[in-house]
Amino acid sequence: MSSPLLVSNGSAGKGGRILIVGATGFIGQFITQASLDANRRTYILVRSFSDNFHPKIKISKEFEDKGAIILHGVINDQKFMEHMLRKHEIDIVISVVGGESILDQLVLVQAMKVVGTIKRFLPSEFGHEVDRSNPVEPGLNLYKQKRKIRRFIEEMKIPYTYICCNSIASWPYYDNKHPSDVLPPLDHFQIYGDGNVKEKIIPRSVVASLTHEIFIKGCQIGFSIDGKKDLEVCDLYPNESFCTMDECFNDFLLKMDEMLKMSTN
Repeated sequence: MSSPLLVSNGSAGKGGRILIVGATGFIGQFITQASLDANRRTYILVRSFSDNFHPKIKISKEFEDKGAIILHGVINDQKFMEHMLRKHEIDIVISVVGGESILDQLVLVQAMKVVGTIKRFLPSEFGHEVDRSNPVEPGLNLYKQKRKIRRFIEEMKIPYTYICCNSIASWPYYDNKHPSDVLPPLDHFQIYGDGNVKEKIIPRSVVASLTHEIFIKGCQIGFSIDGKKDLEVCDLYPNESFCTMDECFNDFLLKMDEMLKMSTN
């Protein structure tokens, strides 16, 4: 979903400068790598860490070695952001901040409004279409925050694109913890809905490449698909291996059973 003003081919060309906020995060790493692979002039905003061995320092150093330009700071410092956007003549801003920093984007949007030269802004979305979804708590709170960011962007008349790719981040909205950091439930497993909704996982690199492509050729996906003749994705692609939640759960139980047997033998 995009605002009517699209990015022209020239604005994101070789001279177009991209600032990525949250570049060392789970999704941010893929988007940053896609930008570098496309030979874009890529700036990444990185917080300063007191721990010299923090894993994100290593990630930012790897990006720097590949050509990224490191800026140290935080997005909730408006004067700092105004200075950085002007000094480096940033054209495009991509935000991939985590759930705990969603509302910090309000300050970032204010800074972009003051500077007045940003040609396109991608707020941190990369999830469900928050204006068309009706979740329950604890996920509802994050939806409300993202809606607030959207309305503020539109009010400030910042050219925007919202990228919605459902559960690409691979972890729940309510705590933003990756499954690899959380032990799976052994006594209770909760499935929302009837367990029959189907999905097919999309590689993160594909989402990152699509996100970056928008800024080179303009938005290719700004259209509605809610007409009477729309079809379920599993009807459009019958040969794809879509799985329901119940099928995923059964597969999970089989794998857990195998792991338990291996650990007891």
